[in-house]
Amino acid sequence: MKFTKVVLIGAIMISPISAFAGEANVTYGKFNDFTDVRPSNEARGGYHKRVEKQFTKHFQKLAEQLPEGYKLGIKVNDIDLAGDVRFGGANELRIVKPIYFPKIKFSYALTDANGKIVDKGDADLKDMSFMDKIRRGREEEFMHDKRIITDWFENELLPKVNNY
Repeated sequence: MKFTKVVLIGAIMISPISAFAGEANVTYGKFNDFTDVRPSNEARGGYHKRVEKQFTKHFQKLAEQLPEGYKLGIKVNDIDLAGDVRFGGANELRIVKPIYFPKIKFSYALTDANGKIVDKGDADLKDMSFMDKIRRGREEEFMHDKRIITDWFENELLPKVNNY
């Protein structure tokens, strides 16, 4: 029996690679004036810092999809987290039901690497059917709230960058 050695050499396609390294700078209004960032069984100041950290991190992660040198400035004006804080015995709990849908309002400005404004405006986001959607990936804190930001970024902002 004779064996034939076959060697396959794959072709490598080289295409131009766009660098992605956009940045986001996120600021916030007064948390005490926001519609609902109420903690359940936690100090208000610590909870507000955690919300700020989580949302800032999320905006920054999204901005990494922007071309190199692009900057996204965000000023969060109001947050109404998914769910509502209710008393449950001796404790307060955030109860997530369809009637307590997430909302967020912010102003934004997107500039290119030369500092020219690509887009700016105000976003008033809400998702009244947030509980009817298939979950993406694993569950994480503020996942419903982050999802409406991601949807806005992918459906509203990125197309403007691609058409710029």
